[in-house]
Amino acid sequence: MRAARGAVALLAVSVLAATIVEAVGTAPPASAAVEPVGLVMRAPGTYDGYTLYGPLNTSDTYLVDMDGEVVHEWPNTARPGNSVYLLPNGRLLRTEKSARGHFGGGRGRGGVVEEVGVDGEVRWRLDYATKEHLQHHDVEPLPNGNVLLLAWERHTLEEAIARGRDPALLTGKDFWSEKVVEIDRTTKEEVWSWRVWDHLVQDLDPAKPDFGVVADHPGRMDINFPGGPRDWLHANSITYDAALDQILISLRRPSEIWIVDHSIDTRTARGDEGDLLFRWGNPAVYHHGTRADRQLFDQHDARWIPAGTPGAGSILVFNNGDVGVREYSSVDEITPATEAGRYARGTDGAFLPRALTRVYPSASAHEQWWSPAISGAQRLPNGNTLIADGPVGRVFEVTASGEKVWEYVNPFYPRDARAGTNPRGTEIVQWRVFRAERYAPDYPGIRKLQLR
Repeated sequence: MRAARGAVALLAVSVLAATIVEAVGTAPPASAAVEPVGLVMRAPGTYDGYTLYGPLNTSDTYLVDMDGEVVHEWPNTARPGNSVYLLPNGRLLRTEKSARGHFGGGRGRGGVVEEVGVDGEVRWRLDYATKEHLQHHDVEPLPNGNVLLLAWERHTLEEAIARGRDPALLTGKDFWSEKVVEIDRTTKEEVWSWRVWDHLVQDLDPAKPDFGVVADHPGRMDINFPGGPRDWLHANSITYDAALDQILISLRRPSEIWIVDHSIDTRTARGDEGDLLFRWGNPAVYHHGTRADRQLFDQHDARWIPAGTPGAGSILVFNNGDVGVREYSSVDEITPATEAGRYARGTDGAFLPRALTRVYPSASAHEQWWSPAISGAQRLPNGNTLIADGPVGRVFEVTASGEKVWEYVNPFYPRDARAGTNPRGTEIVQWRVFRAERYAPDYPGIRKLQLR
């Protein structure tokens, strides 16, 4: 078994600047990565456990201890479709890039979901890749054993125009919307779904469906929000809260997080009762704010902080930043306001709160760190936060006061691979990671692995 060796105090660590190049040729500040050496540092005050991650440029998944040593490895032959999770039964829930090639060019493509045993054998496999739909970015295991998928849903340009999309905004061959589906793991059938396509509004053409004043329908998505040319909204994470029976989704293009109701059936979810319960981050998208009111910037990995953890009930999000608008990253905490069991809105119609709480780094230090793509953050039971600086393959842990107490850089990558760039010019090194998850030593899935 390959292991990541620590002892980096004896190594000469070179710094690689992740260059961010705009169309005008400027180079805003960006995060830096040490060479991929495994453990960089460990100090007192960590939340001890095991960290799971799947490098994006290789096919294997790794579980490392606090010394950066690999304690378990799940080999594979296909690259991940981004997210990986350790289940309570000790198996790995893994997404995988489909070989079928559907939705070509889509960033975060997946299409396959697998449950892999401790011995590396695939115990369950779902293929969710067709010309009409494709799983991407993230999945969420549910308490009932089912799994939620994020999926693209393909529409023709004619279908988009018929729903009120301005033809001038259509520049691709087709138009991708988003949906959430719940899959019964026994039958592999869809047992529940929610589609953005059922919750649109447009004020362009009164002769077409869903015509209305966008500001009067904050629970619906304006089909004439520009978004991407094909991948219109680009959802990138999904989380479930069992106590609320609600689903939290992060969408990069509008820079919003959404909450939808999972307690209603699919038929009801298609109607008004399936409209968004909550949306936050960029109220100008639903015409209840201006550019100055924007709080989220191309964010990833929105997740509820779990019960029994400092900040429980709030939402943690990796706030990436946006070229030419906010060229720095942060990890932020949002506490939605409620009133009479509903998510509250202010007198201006925008969902509350009006501001977020900065977790890391301090606002005065923001120019020192920028991770414009992928990445994530997890609140740990002792109040620390585990942060994945995805483009440069760095995972680090900070205390509630922002002190770094653990750092690790993924050392596993194809040596012949070259660094690439994302569409905005951000360098993506070959040892990049999507995000990482820390598991306690007494977590049932860890105990099932029988680690020495």
